[in-house]
Amino acid sequence: MRTWLAAVLLLAAPACGSTTPATTSTGTGTGGATAGTGGGAPGGGGGAGGVAPLQTEPPAEFVPQATGPCPDLAQGKATFTPDGTARDVLLWVDPAKAQAMDGPLVFFWHGAGGDPSEATYALGSAVAAITDMGGVVAAPYHDPASTVLPWYLSLGGTNEGDLRVADEVLACAIAKVGVDMRRIHSVGFSAGAMNTEQFAARRSGYLASVVAYSGARLGNVEEQDPDNKYPAMLFYGGASDKVIVSFADASLKYHDELQADGHFSFLCNHNKGHTLPSDGRASAWQFLLDHPFGTRPDPYENGLPAGFPSYCAL
Repeated sequence: MRTWLAAVLLLAAPACGSTTPATTSTGTGTGGATAGTGGGAPGGGGGAGGVAPLQTEPPAEFVPQATGPCPDLAQGKATFTPDGTARDVLLWVDPAKAQAMDGPLVFFWHGAGGDPSEATYALGSAVAAITDMGGVVAAPYHDPASTVLPWYLSLGGTNEGDLRVADEVLACAIAKVGVDMRRIHSVGFSAGAMNTEQFAARRSGYLASVVAYSGARLGNVEEQDPDNKYPAMLFYGGASDKVIVSFADASLKYHDELQADGHFSFLCNHNKGHTLPSDGRASAWQFLLDHPFGTRPDPYENGLPAGFPSYCAL
């Protein structure tokens, strides 16, 4: 059944590819900027946090070590070698600022038919904000051997090859320029959002918070660190947000699963189909800023900040 679904998704790949809107749907550190949480109108829900000892940085046991030579972190394409396998990653970084400050590390995973350069659209002004903070945006290129969808875990399974790339990027960023360990995040669209939702669980030992645009988490996934109740901001495009999979249904299901497990999660139904809405990007970045590792109680539990899209709700 999964093989059949994967093949059909491949045929539909152009519909879940580019993040650009169309007229139809389409070494360690504790620094970093602080951000206000705004004062939006009160709301309900949001997910109750479990009671566990509060960790404000990833536990050392979950921080990966480099397994290959680390490239210099500079603007443009860089090659990392996790477990001896060369993989390219597109980086946005200001080397001088990165050497001076431990900043965020934000991963971006594109959709089928897309490419890493779409991070500039998906993140918008956040790219400059991240690099100004001494941080790094990392958008991996997919492994050419992954011929169905760009990321091995989009449809579930056990191949963590793409996550090993993320591990290597993190380890090398720590070694080369330093990272604000409270601010490691993931953002993805479509197949990339499906991968982000897998990434969140399988690397909950170090991920602080995630944003998924039209995602779905398939299969049963074991949390790397069940104590880290990472929060999630989940966008979907209404009933027409469908490429074989109903991303509306899948987003609602994932939201319910997160809440049941004690995570804070909320939904943003932009009703624009299978696309990444430009009017949600600034709020997505604010959400990440407001949710460093181990944030509890959640600053949004009584309402979203002023200025968030009206289609977002707790």
